[in-house]
Formats: sequence, C-alpha cells, structure tokens
Amino acid sequence: MSNIISKEFNCPKCNETVSARLYISINITNDPQFHDDLLSGKLLEFRCENCGYEGRYTYPLLYNDMKKRFMIYLIPEIDRFQLEDRALEDDYRNLKGIKKRICSDFNTFKEKVFVLESGLDDMAVELTKFAVSEMVAKKHDIPRVEEGYLSLYNREENTIGFTFFLGENREPFVQSARLEIYNKSLKIVDEICKSDKKLSGFIKIDREWAENTLFRYKRYRKK
Repeated sequence: MSNIISKEFNCPKCNETVSARLYISINITNDPQFHDDLLSGKLLEFRCENCGYEGRYTYPLLYNDMKKRFMIYLIPEIDRFQLEDRALEDDYRNLKGIKKRICSDFNTFKEKVFVLESGLDDMAVELTKFAVSEMVAKKHDIPRVEEGYLSLYNREENTIGFTFFLGENREPFVQSARLEIYNKSLKIVDEICKSDKKLSGFIKIDREWAENTLFRYKRYRKK
C-alpha cells in the first residue's frame, strides 16, 4: 500500500503554518491513480493559501512498481552510489528479482520510471546516453554535455532518442540514434556488469556510473 502522511510546516515566503499531504511511498500497482499526477509533479506541488506562494515539495519518496518489478528511491541530492535501507529490506525480503535504484533529483526520477516501464535495461540506457552525448558534444563543438534524458523509444522504428540541455540557457536539443547502439551497450552490460547487478540495496545508475563502466570495459578489452 502507499504511505501518505499529513504534516505541518511553515511557508518559506510568509511563514504561515500550512498542512500538507506528503506521499512517502507510492505503490503504483495498488494505487495506479497516482501515476500520472506524480510524474507530472502534481502530487508534489505546494501552494500557500495565505500568500499564494507556489513550489514543489522536496523529500525522500519511494516508488514501487510490483508488476514491472522495480523500485526507485528519490532522495534529493544524495551523492551515494549504494544505499541499504534495512527497514525496507525487511519489508520486501520475500521479493526477488527487483531492480532497486536511487535518484537524486526529480527529472532523473521521471526518466528512470520511463526507462523501466518501457522494459529497457537502465544500465544499457545510461551507456547509450553517454555515447550519444559525446556525438552531440562533437556536433556542437563543446567539451561535454552534462544533462540529458531519454525521451524517445520506438522499437518498431528501431529508434532511441534523448533530449539534452545545452549551454547556459539550457536549450533543449533532441538527438536520436539507431537501437544498435543500445544493443551494443547491452552486450557491455552483460560482459562486465554482473557484479553491479548482484549488489544489494538501492544503487545509482547515472552518468558517473556510465563513465566508470566504459573505463572498466576498455581496460577489460585490452586484456
């Protein structure tokens, strides 16, 4: 079941005491009505009735999709690669084969849901995104592209695509690629990421992980 609590806090603008509903954990299989409102950000919206201030709540939130067998822990600004929550492990100790991931911001969280709902391997997606980002950086003659998210996956058209945000103004730029790049990334994951897949607890699969994995792969290929 989903865990929703009521909590009072002070508005950051007018300091008025406000009562809020916080969605601490959401089981999307049992409560599918929360799916769209969460991913749109609606469930996390805040509006002060006193002064009209609007913002978004920022707090740890656990997303659980029992049907597709993945859990995502949104923990704002977390910088750890691996997190073991003993209470959660006890609660779900009977579940096997569950992908457990950490995300440190809302946009990454939304992307991770999209990736895993689409039946894609998120490790291979991160490697693919990194490779495509290098193509974009070269095309725009910039050192590197820091921010990007999966925005297109069409198996019938053999296409995968990412939206990257470039420059100080974060101009969106969409770059698509053939699924062959993703399939090559899958092979890399199968070759050298067996230990990563066996890690317990929640892990963060992001650009830093992708860079490290490609470094390990290049070293592995030289042997």
